[in-house]
Amino acid sequence: MSMELDALDRLAASAFDGYLVRKDLVRKYSRQYPVPTYVVEFLLGRYCASVDENEINEGLQIVEKQLKDRTVRTGEEELFKARAKETGSVKLIDIVRARLDAKNDCYLAELPSLALRDVRIEDQTVRDNERMLTDGFYAEVTLSYDGVIAQQTGGRPFKVDALRPIQMSKSDVLDVLMKARQTFSVTEWIDFLLRSIGLEASALSDRAKKVVLLRMVPFVERNYNMVELGPRGTGKSHLFQQISPYSHLISGGKATVAKMFVNNSTGQRGLVCQYDVVCFDEVSGISFDQKDGVNIMKGYMASGQFSRGKENIRADGSLVMVGNLDVDVEQQQRVGHLLSPLPPEMRNDTAFMDRLHAYVPGWDFPKLNPTEHVTDHFGLVSDFLSECWDRLRAGNRVSVMQSRVHLGGALSGRDIEAVNKTVSGLAKLLFPDPQMPVSDEDLEWMVRLALESRRRVKEQQRRVFKSEFRNTHFSYILGPEGVEQFVSTPEQHSDEAIETDPLPPGQVWGANPGSGETGAGLYRIEVTCGRGSGVKILNQPTPPAFRESVKVGEQNLYTRSKELVGDRDPREEEFSVQMRAMDSDKAGAGLGLPVLVALCGSLLNKNTRGGTVVVGALNLGGSVELIPNAARIVELAIDKQAQTILMPVAARRQLNDLPDDLWTKISIEFYKDSADAVFKALVE
Repeated sequence: MSMELDALDRLAASAFDGYLVRKDLVRKYSRQYPVPTYVVEFLLGRYCASVDENEINEGLQIVEKQLKDRTVRTGEEELFKARAKETGSVKLIDIVRARLDAKNDCYLAELPSLALRDVRIEDQTVRDNERMLTDGFYAEVTLSYDGVIAQQTGGRPFKVDALRPIQMSKSDVLDVLMKARQTFSVTEWIDFLLRSIGLEASALSDRAKKVVLLRMVPFVERNYNMVELGPRGTGKSHLFQQISPYSHLISGGKATVAKMFVNNSTGQRGLVCQYDVVCFDEVSGISFDQKDGVNIMKGYMASGQFSRGKENIRADGSLVMVGNLDVDVEQQQRVGHLLSPLPPEMRNDTAFMDRLHAYVPGWDFPKLNPTEHVTDHFGLVSDFLSECWDRLRAGNRVSVMQSRVHLGGALSGRDIEAVNKTVSGLAKLLFPDPQMPVSDEDLEWMVRLALESRRRVKEQQRRVFKSEFRNTHFSYILGPEGVEQFVSTPEQHSDEAIETDPLPPGQVWGANPGSGETGAGLYRIEVTCGRGSGVKILNQPTPPAFRESVKVGEQNLYTRSKELVGDRDPREEEFSVQMRAMDSDKAGAGLGLPVLVALCGSLLNKNTRGGTVVVGALNLGGSVELIPNAARIVELAIDKQAQTILMPVAARRQLNDLPDDLWTKISIEFYKDSADAVFKALVE
């Protein structure tokens, strides 16, 4: 079973000696024995944490023997009980749960694989391991049998003599992680993290890797609320079920208030107090046994605390909801919104949506192919990784944004909190040592990812309640001299449609009357500028009519520069101009004014207003020429989902015959001259 080590394996072996495991071995044994992946990795990490083939083979024999001797397969229950009777005790690996027997004032343990519900256990053992009172955890158990007690009436002969939870308890795990992380680049570290949870990074796109990183954030960030919807078979619940003993998966979405939060009759704290992450699988089926269950959950998601009885209880468990989209994203957006698969009491509740910090685009992750997407290489042992993640929850890394990133005015208080939490979580995952410098490049993509995953929530709120959530144009400025950048959600983007977000400096939507055969046409003009002189058109071959439009725009910029761009001298800049035709008209005639707006925006470093189409043909003298078919251009702008159209005031009379329903679909603004048009088209 030898394997060729690659560069990342060798780097990991030098940095994490004793904490690595071959992931193909994990899969081999986890399929053979009735235990989760992290249980197998716990044993492999103990005996096979090496890249030396001989050491691995020796360790495998021990692991195989322990799994064979200590895991209870279906039908072997009586065999293990008999062994305990004959030899006095038996060792096994099983989930251990406990409950209070109030009549006899003692605790009783339950071992599901042996179908035993009344096993004696010491009070102190239960106090030391409170999680066994909720849904239990996997442990190595020494189970003894006492024949004398068996003969008593109602006697309970089985007893848990010793118990060792299957999770790492070393205190220096975070120091090991921080030190080893220094030897990896950011790209190598992301790939290594993916291998550590069993995925092969080289088979995934950058977009898919970011989906996986977002899935990891709830493990390192307290009270993080996340939803992921996407196609079936993309491994949405795998991370929450198989990788960490600090995570709990609720299958089918059924939950009780007592189990989730607190049991009023016993005072026993629920799952959100016991686990780092509580994940609802098949989110469409979430239901509580009490009517106020969803309201208690909403309150907890907002504040990290809940009130039951007289006391207020704080907890820091993150809530994750995963589920399936039965149709593709485009179809889902046509028939409803992207949170429609949620249960009826949540799907149109904008207050509930507001408490979600991130919506992970599950459709950007491929259907898992075992031969392609699953790794055979080395990764961190799951219990080491999950222990590190658990320790990372204690800190906060929002400081990585302070004085470097300024978020735009469209973000509400809850939006800012959501973005801060996501960036903090990503920073902990990628830069576990707070002293590690985070480059502007890395900070920027983390901020963009955080803004996008929160904006996706906001867009669904807007679909449900448009009047309250009108402004979803999320933006940020990086650095003191930075330009405001707008972040959209890719599934809403269409090259054919006009976005409502402001465009980057130098980009303008323009429309022209077109020719008799082609009719009005939409164009996207893109201009960049740098030191030099003159204007260079990147379209090759350049349509003669578009060359004329650029020439007219350029001359108007030079002759009216004081009025248009103030003290900036356009003759000291070299402009690169590119045109993209969106319709059958490709000539680019009559685009002088859109070109002028793009040149000015690029020079002034100002964004162009979102959702806006600029219309106007200039002549060399600077006056705006008459538009022959203004109504047709307005119809085109509405078809392309524009919100505003800028037209010369001389076109006003032509629009008197525009049907009433078209006036309600778009805002038509008029300008008196080219300087007025530039002023109205650019964002202040």
